[in-house]
Amino acid sequence: MRQNSARPRPALSRRALLGTAVAGTAAAALLPGTASATGMDHPSEHPAVHPADRPSDDTAAAEVHTEFLHGWRGYTDHAWGYDEVCPVSRRHHDFFAPGHTFGLSIVEALDTLYLMGEDDELARGCDWIDANLDPVQNVSVEVFESIIRLVGGLLAGYLATGRPSLLDRVGELADRLLPAFTKSPTGIPYSHVNLRTGAVSGTMVALAQACTNVMEFGLLSDLTGDGRYYDVATRAYQAVVSRRSSLGLLGSTIHTETGRWIDVTSVAPNPPVDSFYEYLWSGSVLLGDPQLGSWYRELTAAIMRHQPVSVGGRLWFRSVDSATGRPVGAAAQSELGSFYAGLLAKGGDLTHGQAYFRTWSDVLARYPVLPETVDPATLAAVDKGSQLRPEYANAALDLWRLTGDDGYKDAAYRLFAGSRANQRVAEGYTVSGDVTVRGMLPGDLTPAYWFAENMKYQWLLFSGTPRFDYQNGILSTEGKVLSGLLHG
Repeated sequence: MRQNSARPRPALSRRALLGTAVAGTAAAALLPGTASATGMDHPSEHPAVHPADRPSDDTAAAEVHTEFLHGWRGYTDHAWGYDEVCPVSRRHHDFFAPGHTFGLSIVEALDTLYLMGEDDELARGCDWIDANLDPVQNVSVEVFESIIRLVGGLLAGYLATGRPSLLDRVGELADRLLPAFTKSPTGIPYSHVNLRTGAVSGTMVALAQACTNVMEFGLLSDLTGDGRYYDVATRAYQAVVSRRSSLGLLGSTIHTETGRWIDVTSVAPNPPVDSFYEYLWSGSVLLGDPQLGSWYRELTAAIMRHQPVSVGGRLWFRSVDSATGRPVGAAAQSELGSFYAGLLAKGGDLTHGQAYFRTWSDVLARYPVLPETVDPATLAAVDKGSQLRPEYANAALDLWRLTGDDGYKDAAYRLFAGSRANQRVAEGYTVSGDVTVRGMLPGDLTPAYWFAENMKYQWLLFSGTPRFDYQNGILSTEGKVLSGLLHG
């Protein structure tokens, strides 16, 4: 662990960022015996999306820009300074707690505004943060959401603008979150902390909540020279990984104070564990930490030994008892897990990453946008709603950056077009109640992550913006560019 000093990050090569998937022996070395486990001898490289359905990159980028601004104007017109906009009723929504706002959509949008060249709107958002964002509110906030959304958003905004006030503000906020880690006897953070009093609560912590913080906290340590943030994040990872089963698998929920598993089921890559694994890989690259990379390889190898299953010729991941490896639980699979296609590929297993992407592409072929959960046997929607999820587009961007295959652009554009046709309303974009019926039963919320993720992934795919380092750029689980924003 680092003490109170910043460690310089090494220069990142394309191979370091995107893994060793292009080396023929890499996946076999990382994931022994998995080809037979999935039963997929020759997974297709990308989905059957007709290239003729996609316009030129310039046209697609212009469309994405237009739709982002449509959603942004809905927010600025009806919910400016509040966390989220309700675009149908034209009201606002407080994300963390009723009566408390952090301007969440503004914070989430900062680096997207920069990448799209919306510098006036970026300055407007930064001015609001300087004047109004209060990191010492008397409110209990979820630590996980605060780190990936607020800490990450402010860090990305600082990297985009160089405004010292943003770095000062993120330091204030992070200090207010630290008691969730430092008051824990195991190092596994409590799920909630009061920003003013430091009171902690929430001892039943999902895996993603416990450890989706090392990227933001590690970068903050590097930028400030204060190693406390990185130290608590890596201590949390150590505490969890040291409790893996003899099979090398982890449960899904753990007790903050005792370190005992509350739910021993390994559900990767589905929630509530998804970004736990993502931050092992991405954190190792962003921070130059070989231990994180080693843990990623060990834990992924265990997942790939026990959880892949072929259903209808498609790759899925079943839930298993982490101690015995026996299948347990319901079969429904979450759209949130579709990000794993990109992570597997970056981590060295391009074959299975492509196979898993095709699985979700087959789901998308049946609906205008992806439903929340599906039955792997029939691809029928189980939870028929859509929360404007970005994970499939995230995986498309990862796989396109790795392979250069425009089939992933086709796939991402199909999702974009389906959302535009079905989730666009007069004042922005909204979640939907049922993707299986005409009209999709529109809801009344634009989640703040829509400004951070959905349009950013699409923009990066089609714009070729000179403001992003396509070779070495690194994004967080919330789509924040924590390395690779270019200036000049």
